[in-house]
Amino acid sequence: MKMITSTRRQFMGTATKLATGLSIGSSSLITAPAILRYYRKPNSLIKGVQIGTITYSFRSMPDQSAEATLQYLLDSGISAIELMGDPAESFAGKPASTVDRRTYFRLRRRSRRGDELTETEKKEMADMQAQMEAHNKLVAAWRESVAMDKFKQLKGMYADAGVTIYGFKPSAFGKNNTDAEIDYGLRAAKALGATHVTLEHPSDDAHTLKLGKIATRHKIHVAYHGHEQQTPTLWDTALEQSKYNALNMDLGHYVAAGNPDPLEIIQAKQDQILSMHFKDRQTPEHGKANLAWGDGDTPIVKVLRWMRDQKTKFPATIELEYQIPEGSDAVKEVARCLEYCRKALEE
Repeated sequence: MKMITSTRRQFMGTATKLATGLSIGSSSLITAPAILRYYRKPNSLIKGVQIGTITYSFRSMPDQSAEATLQYLLDSGISAIELMGDPAESFAGKPASTVDRRTYFRLRRRSRRGDELTETEKKEMADMQAQMEAHNKLVAAWRESVAMDKFKQLKGMYADAGVTIYGFKPSAFGKNNTDAEIDYGLRAAKALGATHVTLEHPSDDAHTLKLGKIATRHKIHVAYHGHEQQTPTLWDTALEQSKYNALNMDLGHYVAAGNPDPLEIIQAKQDQILSMHFKDRQTPEHGKANLAWGDGDTPIVKVLRWMRDQKTKFPATIELEYQIPEGSDAVKEVARCLEYCRKALEE
């Protein structure tokens, strides 16, 4: 059977099904024959602009496995992804953690805000912290010895379904990670077919220098993400340190930080941007809220059309962060964000 890529009409049909609660992938990804699972591959390359998403967009979905994540992509019409560490590493056999990370990070956020925790909450957070530190040591040891076969298998599974993995974001590149973990993260990214790894900008020149040197050996880029610490000069030192240091800019956070027209930095750094997160946030004057696309102050349409007209090569990554409306879910909202991009690019 000839493979059929999604057209606009097919996408609209898919979006309609999603809106009524019917998924194009209602069959089990594991049990359905491949010809049924993948006969209609997604296509989110629109007018030359690759629209992707990050695994984080699906964080509210019940199953976080690599297989389920792939199904979410197919159901939302997305054909490219910045893959975070957990789905890929779990697929490859990473030791599982028993810590309720949501509870831990909720308590940590409260503590950092200055909220008074009860004695029971303090003990709970301390116990979880100890468990996480022990688990991190297990993971570090696993990363040092794991073969790349399962990562290559994962790449093949996604590719067969029509999905490209362009970025990889495991928690392997921090200042507390070993050199062996950093080496592992870059090797795994290559095995997955990614062009770059992503991590939060560490605000540490020594660390970006170190990562740039290791990345040079592997010939794969390290792209630094930013939140509201983003400024037009945030990445300058890292970029000077290594040609393998690059940007994973966040358009919405850049606007919420109060910076001037983001298109200026995008134009200036376009050759060093390897992927860019898209969300619709307000400016500081309007409250910085994260809103449904089209309701905020972020010039999503303007930037997408510039990317189209300039024929840029880096993908636009949907990062779903606004509150999901009642009756919807992350898959349906990512599909709506994709349709927003499609309309912007086709007009």
